[in-house]
Amino acid sequence: MIEHHAQHRQPLEQVQRLVASGQKRRVGQIHIAPEWGIASCSQHMTEPYIVATVRTIIAHKESAMTDQSQQFASDNYSGICPEAWAAMEQANKGHQRAYGDDQWTARASDDFRRLFETDCEVFFAFNGTAANSLALSSLCQSYHSVICSETAHVETDECGAPEFFSNGSKLLTARSAGGKLTPESIREVALKRQDIHYPKPRVVTLTQATEVGGVYQPEELKAISATCKELGLHLHMDGARFSNACAFLEASPAELTWKSGVDVLCFGGTKNGMAVGEAILFFNHDLAEDFDYRCKQAGQLASKMRFLSAPWVGLLENDAWLKHARHATPRHANHCAQLLAELVKDIPGVELMFPVQANGVFLQLSEPAIAALTARGWRFYTFIGNGARFMCSWDTEEERVRELAADIKLVMQG
Repeated sequence: MIEHHAQHRQPLEQVQRLVASGQKRRVGQIHIAPEWGIASCSQHMTEPYIVATVRTIIAHKESAMTDQSQQFASDNYSGICPEAWAAMEQANKGHQRAYGDDQWTARASDDFRRLFETDCEVFFAFNGTAANSLALSSLCQSYHSVICSETAHVETDECGAPEFFSNGSKLLTARSAGGKLTPESIREVALKRQDIHYPKPRVVTLTQATEVGGVYQPEELKAISATCKELGLHLHMDGARFSNACAFLEASPAELTWKSGVDVLCFGGTKNGMAVGEAILFFNHDLAEDFDYRCKQAGQLASKMRFLSAPWVGLLENDAWLKHARHATPRHANHCAQLLAELVKDIPGVELMFPVQANGVFLQLSEPAIAALTARGWRFYTFIGNGARFMCSWDTEEERVRELAADIKLVMQG
């Protein structure tokens, strides 16, 4: 299952030798090269498939580096949206005070407070790993633990940063379906052991939308929050694709956060039209104490902070943050993901692995089809079990989605 891919990524020596011979250099695990269309390998992959994949990697390496057509490997492939770009251009005029004491940072912070309908504390970080790790560190002591899904980004893709910045807080994975935790799975982990020899559970972290494209409904969040309060746990939300969740649910940011019991939100902008910069919102003021010092110590206090905060002004003041995510118009992320799912659902041999609720489409394809798609120039992530992930972005065009769907149909027909 794709949900367990993080536990099964393996540095296949055969693949390494083949790639190294073709590249004339040493390479690491194959999953470190997503721009070539491969995110991970498995010992269960057949040798012909491995050889074909490596040949495709070698043949298409140069074109992958220069191809500027719209791709589906990651929503980080896309450029900067016009609203964020225009705000950065305006912020570039004249001089402003440094280290966050500028008018753009104040303006963005106030925009967040208006959007979320509450007086929250607002901070900015360069990327999601820093935002998540520092936010979690503010909720934990070194002897605490953080409960998360086994597919959570903090568990699988942040290189131990949450543990590093919290001075050792342990991540404990809980059962999940579609990347979503439940009160029962949280309780199971939190009450597993309560002796002095085991790290004390202190935080639950949720991803909204999840790593496999699911969303938490407001009632689900409230049920989890009630469990957290009962067990004395803080509730953190990784909102790298929070905009996409809001768009799908047609719910307000307030409904999906503090009104449902979330203490801290890391609001992602990079995957929704920004170049850099995530916002960290504390709805519980007490938890934000000295957080500015944590940011400084971790290298997240930008001297020219206005260039992190100004793009948020562009996104927030004309609702571009939501417009780019929703599925009401033909160029936006959720809409294009729904369109792709609709176009391929009846192709023989294609299986939709998870419901499409955000901007990601996860398909079960045959090994030859995956290799053929890559050979045709498409960039996407693959996982154990012939799973393929296709991510739509704020600027994805319908015509490009239709081209991809047509090629999927073609390669599945053999």
